[in-house]
Amino acid sequence: MSETLNPFAIAQAQFDRAADHLDLDPGLRAVLRTPRRALIVSIPVKMDDGRVVVFEGYRVQHNIARGPAKGGIRYHPNVSLDEVRALASWMTWKCATVNIPYGGGKGGVICDPKKMSLGELERMTRRYTAEISIIIGPDRDIPAPDVYTNAQTMAWVMDTYSMTEGRTILGVVTGKPLAIGGSEGRGEATGRGVAVTSLEALAALGVSAEGARVVVQGYGNAGSVASRLLHERGLKVIGASDSTGAIVARGGLDPAALEKHKTQTGSVKGFPGTEPIGADDLLALECEVLVPAALENAITKEMAPRVRARVVAEAANGPTTPGADAVFKERGIMVIPDILCNAGGVTVSYFEWVQGLQAFFWDEAEVNSNLDRIMKRAFAEVHKVSTERRLDMRTAAYVLAVDRVAQATKIRGLWP
Repeated sequence: MSETLNPFAIAQAQFDRAADHLDLDPGLRAVLRTPRRALIVSIPVKMDDGRVVVFEGYRVQHNIARGPAKGGIRYHPNVSLDEVRALASWMTWKCATVNIPYGGGKGGVICDPKKMSLGELERMTRRYTAEISIIIGPDRDIPAPDVYTNAQTMAWVMDTYSMTEGRTILGVVTGKPLAIGGSEGRGEATGRGVAVTSLEALAALGVSAEGARVVVQGYGNAGSVASRLLHERGLKVIGASDSTGAIVARGGLDPAALEKHKTQTGSVKGFPGTEPIGADDLLALECEVLVPAALENAITKEMAPRVRARVVAEAANGPTTPGADAVFKERGIMVIPDILCNAGGVTVSYFEWVQGLQAFFWDEAEVNSNLDRIMKRAFAEVHKVSTERRLDMRTAAYVLAVDRVAQATKIRGLWP
């Protein structure tokens, strides 16, 4: 029987496991399981050829018991309300796992940004911002970049929101360009967090980092940065992929050179000294660290038995299905769950928000130092719960996060 790949069903199943371990009160459980609000908007946009196209967009706030909602905006043809609801709930648990004062939110627009001009993307972004402006704000809900959105997108969001308020509001989004209140270190933050937690995982398992093999599925921002930083620490990157194909270099490759090759050619394919390999065969390469850094459900229960890694470091959101999780647990493969592994991005987003509110900005060394400290602390806390309760790392992270949000919700109470 095939497993469900509905992202919101997966997110709720992950929550339910933690709630069972915590023996949560049924009423509190129902509150935490359900998004606080979901906004669906129509986005009419005048295209370059004069046509008006109406796109559908979403903004979901899952929980705000510990602070404002926080989460990215993605532009993708396959965006759905259930996907956004799942991503919003994952953000709630992610922020709680690393113990920063945010709740979880997420946004998305159903579109194909690869087929849209810069002007069309700007007009769509500004109209979408105007539509969701009734629920976002620096003290309510703070968007950020996600799939196929970037710093320029955030600049448009900030400008649009600021114009409606009549003043510049730096804290309404994070992931902005440095010129308008972005943070040093934000571009590398997710990949840096992946690298830090991967090294902590190897140390916890007693595996030497020197010469440890790394395979990266999804050589985008997070995957490429994690590869480069792990390479600098003595690990050996032997395989990589992107949406165009996959490559292997059993003797190792230079991640910085591969990043340059991809920038120039648009693909990892054809990188000197490598051979092409099938997408599933890449995931099956023997290695110490496998980094799924693409989209959700990349590793299913059918694929999991073929994985030959000591550690699976989830740079993407939801790349491992519950069925695959069960296989990994049975086989003794440590999974660093997404809500811990890729939380470097939201952590430095938090730093950016704080800097913007104070109008006092840090240098990159200070950003990276604080990020390393928080990621190491979070890994240690999750690993402690995992060891003491004899849980896999994902369930341990959820137990830690759900307990923190549950305490905040219970202490605040229900009103009226």
